[in-house]
Amino acid sequence: MGKAVVLLSGGLDSATALYLAKAEGYEVYALSFEYGQRHKKEISCAEKLAQKAGVKEHIVVNTNMDAWGGSALTDSSIAVPEADLDTGLIPATYVPARNMIFLSYAASYAEAKGAQNIFIGVSEVDYSGYVDCRKEFIDAMENAVNMGTVCSVEYGKRIKIHAPFISMKKAEEIKLGISLGVDYSSTWTCYNGEERACGVCDSCRLRLRAFEEAGAKDPVQYRQL
Repeated sequence: MGKAVVLLSGGLDSATALYLAKAEGYEVYALSFEYGQRHKKEISCAEKLAQKAGVKEHIVVNTNMDAWGGSALTDSSIAVPEADLDTGLIPATYVPARNMIFLSYAASYAEAKGAQNIFIGVSEVDYSGYVDCRKEFIDAMENAVNMGTVCSVEYGKRIKIHAPFISMKKAEEIKLGISLGVDYSSTWTCYNGEERACGVCDSCRLRLRAFEEAGAKDPVQYRQL
């Protein structure tokens, strides 16, 4: 199947994407980011997941998106809000253009490694409404990547951005992940970096609801339910 770069945050979605890429036969190169986020628990999980999955290479990119803030995840003066999944408003945890930045790095890494595939675990079904988790954005980024890389423009080796969960409910994704052997105890989804997941932020609430709908037990411990 060739080579694939997987954006591996250490969360539930990226872990499932990692195992799916492996199951489909790709030689996997994992890419994680320290971007000035509130905590490094996800990075630790990403390292464990990459080791367990036996990826070819795992690189952690350091970038200081906290220098300009603009998000509860990169600016300590902005509190992480409790979830309101029915509000329809994009929460303060949205990080400006984060997936645009991450996919740009992934495209550079993919071209350097001769990989024609990038996996990202975004969904526009069970999500917080982030604009960079929508199919229109993914399609636009794939087009931009293939207009701005030599491998595509000069040699016709197009890079495909795979977003396998874009139209999938998170419960379905969890069922898939369980069938693939994903160790969800080695993932971290909470926006807060405490010893236990908070259970009340958007990310925790979406995760908990999905495990319940999937009829599975979430192995992560929570402070508040």
